[in-house]
Amino acid sequence: MVDIERNPYRADFPLLAAHPEIAFLDSAATAQRPASVLDAQRHFYETMNANPLRGLYGLSVAATAAVGHAREQAAHLIGAPDARDVVFTRNTSESLNLVAKSFAPLVLGPGDEVAITIMEHHSNLIPWQQACREAGARLVYLYPEKDGTLADAEIAEKIGARTKIVACAHVSNVMGCELPVRRIADAAHAAGAVVVVDAAQSVPHLRVSVEELGADFLAFSGHKALGPMGVGVLWGRHELLEQMPPMLTGGEMIDSVREQDATWAPVPEKFEAGTQDAAGIYATGTALAYLTQTVGLPAVAEREGALVAYAMERLAGLGFVDLIGPADPARHHGVISFNVRGVHPHDVASILDASGVCIRAGHHCAQPLLAWLGVENLACCRASLAFYNDTSDVDRLVDGLTQVWGIFHGSD
Repeated sequence: MVDIERNPYRADFPLLAAHPEIAFLDSAATAQRPASVLDAQRHFYETMNANPLRGLYGLSVAATAAVGHAREQAAHLIGAPDARDVVFTRNTSESLNLVAKSFAPLVLGPGDEVAITIMEHHSNLIPWQQACREAGARLVYLYPEKDGTLADAEIAEKIGARTKIVACAHVSNVMGCELPVRRIADAAHAAGAVVVVDAAQSVPHLRVSVEELGADFLAFSGHKALGPMGVGVLWGRHELLEQMPPMLTGGEMIDSVREQDATWAPVPEKFEAGTQDAAGIYATGTALAYLTQTVGLPAVAEREGALVAYAMERLAGLGFVDLIGPADPARHHGVISFNVRGVHPHDVASILDASGVCIRAGHHCAQPLLAWLGVENLACCRASLAFYNDTSDVDRLVDGLTQVWGIFHGSD
């Protein structure tokens, strides 16, 4: 059994090591960075600071190789058969927008449908609203049970002959539960639809395979997986990426340019206009190596599972805390959402911050979900755990919540 009181990882993270007074419980928003990732970004600028693809001299060749290696690491992480089908973007949001703006117009027309779940982050919701509006198509929602369980009957009812695209999260950023992506994908493919998976909340926590999920497109962010901010990944099936026009145009995404027209570079360069964040991409590769090799995804899952179970047990002992999502800790992947009865989440977060406890409070870019759940003020608290947390972080959260209750309701 994993020892979650002892923390062998905290020393690897400079911010956490330098600030033992901080209990960082907001990793679902962005992860902390290990020293190796910070060093990698600096190493790029110190040893190969040149534009990838744009020079035949040594520095540029080294930069090109560094980006290529990171692309291979990202492909390996998600089980992609060919690294050439990995496109670097700025974040998950941009990746999903790329699919909505470049692929959706190829298949959507008046009367067609795009199916998503009510559990989606706005980044996997608003692009489909826009795509449907532009095409005259209809956006259809799949609704789970209150614990996040998505029934087969709901999938069968909402995905049918009119469905052209199905977009869903792999793990909910509010409820923490894993969605049945494979079952959704099987229904979608049976209807001739394409499946888009938002894996922003799953890649840092569990093993992901595009083939096993049945995904046609999959997106995630480097910064949630220990990498720098500003780097995202989009993987797509090669034949679909080949059909798509670029969303952005300009330098490096062309094969040739004439006065009145142009031809595009092959995938993935076709979608990577302008100067990429090469140092960030290189450091993202280092982050993925740390996650999968230094720590290992099985160790991540085991430690985070034990931490979530401990946190939910302790929170359940507070009679004034209402948990949101599955009651079973095993169904939470790092995320625990809750509210303190009668206290606005913003007040909870502010008081906790005074004690060095960092949680997220608000709508978590999931307003339709909170409205459907009937959450007051369309806001809740969210504590998100990572393998670099330990029981002391959870204990400080519980102590802080007790203090919150005492401030607003008086201590017994």
